[in-house]
Amino acid sequence: MSDNQINKNSETDRGKPRSVSPYKAGFTCSCPHCGNSPLYNGLLDVKSRCDGCGFDLSDADAGDGAQVFVILILGAISTLVGVFLYNLGLPKWAMMLILIAVIAGGSIWMLRIFKATLIALQFHHDARQGTLNDGNDHDS
Repeated sequence: MSDNQINKNSETDRGKPRSVSPYKAGFTCSCPHCGNSPLYNGLLDVKSRCDGCGFDLSDADAGDGAQVFVILILGAISTLVGVFLYNLGLPKWAMMLILIAVIAGGSIWMLRIFKATLIALQFHHDARQGTLNDGNDHDS
């Protein structure tokens, strides 16, 4: 086996199978390794290390993916709620208060879940930052 094939295999092979579903860890906002300890310090600050199993979470980076999902999904939901409230004939101030509560509460709740799910999927699939080849490796 060539060195190149060994490197490719070592990058994709897992040391052991994952026991926690990334979706379960995401929806419960728990550690993607053990699934028991909370993922966050406070509202949206990811811990650097799991309190339960000691798993290193310092590389966790959900990027902007969670925010994009929340904006698009919550935008559609709040539009539907706004149309429904308008058809009920509520006063504008009542509609505004209800929509502010839906948007504020929904965005925080959804952002926690989507961010935790993306982090759990990142660890589940061993996602890492991409690297460029020097152009010398040839598959032959």
